[in-house]
Amino acid sequence: MNINELKLILKNSGVVGAGGAGFPCYAKLSDKADIILLNCAECEPLLKLHRQVMQVYANEILEAFETVRKTVGAKRAIIAIKPSYKKAVDAVKALLKDFKNVEIGFLPEVYPAGDEVVTIYETTGRVVPAGKLPIEVGVTVFNVETILNAYYAIKSGAGVTHKYITVTGAVKNPITLRVPLGITVKEVIALAGGATIKDYALINGGPMTGSIVSETDVITKTSNAILVLPADQYVIKKRQNNPKVSLKRAMSACCQCKMCTDLCPRNLLGHPIEPHKFMRNISSGVANDVEPYLGTFFCSGCGLCEMYSCFQGLNPRTLMGMVKGSLRKGGIPVPEVKEAPVKEERGGRYILKSRLTARLGLTEYNHSAPLDEKEYNPKKVKLLLSQHIGKPAEAVVKMGDTVKVGDLLAAADENALGVAIHSSINGMVTEVTDKYIVVSAN
Repeated sequence: MNINELKLILKNSGVVGAGGAGFPCYAKLSDKADIILLNCAECEPLLKLHRQVMQVYANEILEAFETVRKTVGAKRAIIAIKPSYKKAVDAVKALLKDFKNVEIGFLPEVYPAGDEVVTIYETTGRVVPAGKLPIEVGVTVFNVETILNAYYAIKSGAGVTHKYITVTGAVKNPITLRVPLGITVKEVIALAGGATIKDYALINGGPMTGSIVSETDVITKTSNAILVLPADQYVIKKRQNNPKVSLKRAMSACCQCKMCTDLCPRNLLGHPIEPHKFMRNISSGVANDVEPYLGTFFCSGCGLCEMYSCFQGLNPRTLMGMVKGSLRKGGIPVPEVKEAPVKEERGGRYILKSRLTARLGLTEYNHSAPLDEKEYNPKKVKLLLSQHIGKPAEAVVKMGDTVKVGDLLAAADENALGVAIHSSINGMVTEVTDKYIVVSAN
């Protein structure tokens, strides 16, 4: 098949970046790529699903990955994975004889090895220029579950209806599940045996980049984990900081030690982001030196600066995110910058995942969370029409319609970035809005 045919299949099947970003997979396909990367870094503490899915579905994933490689005309296909994921690595190695153009690229056991800019450098030696996309250096990056979903789409045109998700932390039975899209967070916690503590808070995603959610929120195509943590746990408290208070604390406590910049993964790759200078300017009200503010465009949001590096407990990532959002809202373009070399000291400034886990106070929650694909049949699902970057899908069903798993509920605009949404259960459409569709089981 050609690229346009594959793009149409992936768009109509609703395949998006399942690692958390939600970028429509079809929009990444380009004949400019001479390398495609499969990201199995899974570098945030407590997350398990990608290596588990790779272990069980290695053949399907490699088959779809090879199809993508052939379609875009890439010369190399690299699986970026950590050596410690031994079972997944062994599953891939056993199949490489059948996939001659696929190779393994080992990643260091550090955070954030899964940041695609870091992943690309570690496996190819190529540096993505600041503010540019990976395709600028001839690389396209896909997530493990994304490619598994692509496999089903290519084979049978199947839509994305389920999501793998790790449920861990203070739960009775930490587990990785495959659940219908649109079920509630409360339901997945119950499937893990329920919480083992009374006063808890919930993180959707990893402890470094995830966000606080409630039990009534629903699982989407970008959900990777639900973490049940004590309400006073460090990760939770950092998420609850008031930005105005964070700014005042920066004004009184930032000593310009530079640790946030010295350990910044993007800075170490030569990108012009210097959190310490940003903190100096924003805490002092400096307006005539704009470079540190513009540098926020190059922040990956990995969170190392505020979750690990700063011994004063300040929040550079949060404040930089606020400024970056304001600049974008104001129509300020990403600045063009000169390339800078990778810093020689980079290799000595890796943050080991084990050390990060300990610093976050999460070692006691680092459970195996085994994969369990037992079918779960909920009473109803609430499917958001925007589970991806781009334009929300538009409903093609109405209240009272009977649907089956995989039936189209909302179509993507042919002329806009976006993907379709499909029913994740058999049942009847009981509510349709411009934000979501509810399907109730028969």
